[in-house]
Amino acid sequence: MENNERDIRRFFRSELKLRHLRTIAVLARVKQVSRVAEEMNVTQPAISKQLGEIERSLKTPITQRKGNRIVFTSIGLRLANYACEVMQLIEKAEFDIDSLHRGLGGRVVVGIASSLSPTLLPEAIKRLKDTAPSAVVSIIEGHFNELLPLLESGGLDILIVRTWEPFFREGIEQLSLLNEQIHLVVGTSHPLAARADGSWQDLVAWPWIAPAEGSLARRAVDSQLASEGLELPAGYIESTSIMLNIELMRIAPFISLMPERLAEAHVRKGELSILPLHVEGLRTEVRCYWRADSTNETCNLFRECLQQVSI
Repeated sequence: MENNERDIRRFFRSELKLRHLRTIAVLARVKQVSRVAEEMNVTQPAISKQLGEIERSLKTPITQRKGNRIVFTSIGLRLANYACEVMQLIEKAEFDIDSLHRGLGGRVVVGIASSLSPTLLPEAIKRLKDTAPSAVVSIIEGHFNELLPLLESGGLDILIVRTWEPFFREGIEQLSLLNEQIHLVVGTSHPLAARADGSWQDLVAWPWIAPAEGSLARRAVDSQLASEGLELPAGYIESTSIMLNIELMRIAPFISLMPERLAEAHVRKGELSILPLHVEGLRTEVRCYWRADSTNETCNLFRECLQQVSI
């Protein structure tokens, strides 16, 4: 066992070459040694030699033949996954360096919660483009749990999400952008939209789009209703889709929750009305996260733009 550990350590620290990773990554994509050789403009024996070098160093097969196909073993598949990630990062580095060399402004990949995209991103992107007209901005929407692994692996440069509880991770820096009240909202045709007053008793007479069960927002709503001797009406909808929730409120008398900036943006569009009642203490903080070892200057510039539009 000790010898195996030493062999594996030596392989990764001194014997593994970039050409090995590129060969494995291409093989994972095209599935055939002949196609790998063609794409990399080398002979098939050269590809077989590289695979053999890896297997001798690891003292285990990384591929096996099944009929006319070559497939990865479990160890080979794990190595291939890492090889693909490394090659993606190298391609990204190539693009960034080339862009900076040609004065194009680099690239920033932003992961963001969908409820923040319409309010924070447009003005921040405009400010970035004013400063770096040729910068490339790539946006990926999703939930925090989906996007955090991408940030940690280098698939994202910056992550912007709503937070309800403190989150800290070694190697990840963070910055608070804004703090928002959560509003109760309805469609403009809802009978409660025209009222300047109202009570919680009025609200539970209508269907709800509620926060997910077990979430902090849901606990706050349940606590607020319980203090009034009430509970959510039966048959509520649980949804985190902003577009779906707005459409539901347009066609039916649903009540929902929405962060302040987003709610006000849809009020200005004539799509929603904000009700005068508040869920006590229900606020959300918006934070951005980035890797502490990041050297992406475009990411730093975009973060400054986010701070400016969050004031």
